[in-house]
Amino acid sequence: MGKTVISIKGDMFLINNKPTYEGKVWQGRKIEGLLLNSRMVQGVFDDLNPETANLWIYPDTGKWDPERNTQEFLDAMPDWRSYGLLCFNINLQGGSPEGYSKDQPWHNSALTADGTLRPDYMNRLEKIMDRADELGMVVNLGIFYFGQDQRLLNESAIIRALDNTIDWITEHQYQHVLLEINNECDIQYSHQILQPERVHELISYTIERTEKSGRLLVSTSYGGGTVAKPNVVQVADYVLMHGNGVKTPNRISQMVDEVRQLSVYTPKPIMINEDDHFDFGQPHNNMSAAINSYCSWGYFDPGLNDYENGFQSVPTQWKINTLLKKSFFEKVREVSGTKM
Repeated sequence: MGKTVISIKGDMFLINNKPTYEGKVWQGRKIEGLLLNSRMVQGVFDDLNPETANLWIYPDTGKWDPERNTQEFLDAMPDWRSYGLLCFNINLQGGSPEGYSKDQPWHNSALTADGTLRPDYMNRLEKIMDRADELGMVVNLGIFYFGQDQRLLNESAIIRALDNTIDWITEHQYQHVLLEINNECDIQYSHQILQPERVHELISYTIERTEKSGRLLVSTSYGGGTVAKPNVVQVADYVLMHGNGVKTPNRISQMVDEVRQLSVYTPKPIMINEDDHFDFGQPHNNMSAAINSYCSWGYFDPGLNDYENGFQSVPTQWKINTLLKKSFFEKVREVSGTKM
């Protein structure tokens, strides 16, 4: 049995039955119950396509090494936690290893065509899950990604992959998991059950399946700037949205307000777990707008242009080794009131 347990009470996240950042206030705003997070989806990355695997070589060795990637992730985790970061996002099918991509020919998937879990991927994930549990961190675990879901044969394989993931979490007795069915359900998914009109079916399925065997908290996310839809808001345990493409902080606040105004909304946490807008030194930015609206916020560092060595790009530098990363983590420290 793990030492870290995530739960929800109303619109607050709790860890071990205590609100996150208990008693904390930042600039007059309540922080207690929020979950500051960062997108770290490539922690178990590999590329099974020999034609593209050489794109991810480490400069110092001239080869790609998935075990090194995970070990460096593990080594960096205590540092993230020391700044007050309580949650990170990791996906079984990752995200674009280029930050953003039109085409995704690489093969990065912990799931085989029939929905079986690949042992090497899951062994790497187990190490990360165990370390997070030790550190008191929550893992927002995503299953499917629109750049890779086409590798599963059919809807039966999708459900089998979900079943296998649930069983794996249950067997390991992990209780520090927020399950995200898929990343950005409204973006180019091949299987209809992963698309916006039907993805709520998988959320309800997960809730029903785990009701008597270690209830998993589950949701799904939407593309940047898209407000969560009623069919998902009604059944999900928490609401996930993305801030990519949202150029004005006021729009972040509007998105949160629009969710709360839905007739099907009942008090539950709202969390942005991907946003590539920063300006942490400015008084008004997407992060501060989310917090002002009592919405958790998540950092997405694609590693583009001036933001080299971002957390999304492979080979990933997991250390806090750029000015941008440092500015984010310093802001997390400030907001959370964490003392170094």
